[in-house]
Amino acid sequence: MTTWVLLRGLGRESRHWGGFPALLQRGLPAGDEVIALDLPGNGSRWRECSPATVGVMAQAARTELQRCGARAPVMLVALSLGGMVAVEWATRHPAEVRGCVLVNSSLRGLAPPWDRLRPRALAELLLLVLQADVHARERRILRLTSNVPASEALVHAWAEHARNAPVSRAGMLRQLLAAARFRAPRTAPAVPLLLLASAQDRLVSVRC
Repeated sequence: MTTWVLLRGLGRESRHWGGFPALLQRGLPAGDEVIALDLPGNGSRWRECSPATVGVMAQAARTELQRCGARAPVMLVALSLGGMVAVEWATRHPAEVRGCVLVNSSLRGLAPPWDRLRPRALAELLLLVLQADVHARERRILRLTSNVPASEALVHAWAEHARNAPVSRAGMLRQLLAAARFRAPRTAPAVPLLLLASAQDRLVSVRC
């Protein structure tokens, strides 16, 4: 039996996985389970202060997983900032991690800043932090992060998530700071790694 742990990225929460957890569950062997965790400051943990370091985020995720009663080692499936959390987790506690799937993530020390976050995307993110209208903000986020046109139903659903579990502006900036200064370890974590990246990602260069 293996527990698959899903970790989202900057300012996002477990509900933003949509139908993926159920889809993944159907493809796994009997007895495996899927758990989508929220990092502090996001989703079910929106009232908590977002850590300003990836190390503290990783520890918070480990603690939350233990609270869920899941047994190590686990498989980490992580997107963007979540990928940095997964790398930190696997580096510090390799016995707890069976492997990592890192999606569209980036690490300081392996790529220059303009590849880790494209300049136009940085400007867009800063505007999003200031955007007051929830529907407009979520529509812009979907345009920035997806190459598939978003339906109004999805925009509405994401706007509802933002209303009932709002990520504070300070929290967003702290998460950006944590991502910006997280540095790749000197050696890769001692667990199997699968890297997935989109050539058309508008946030992060595929070279990362």
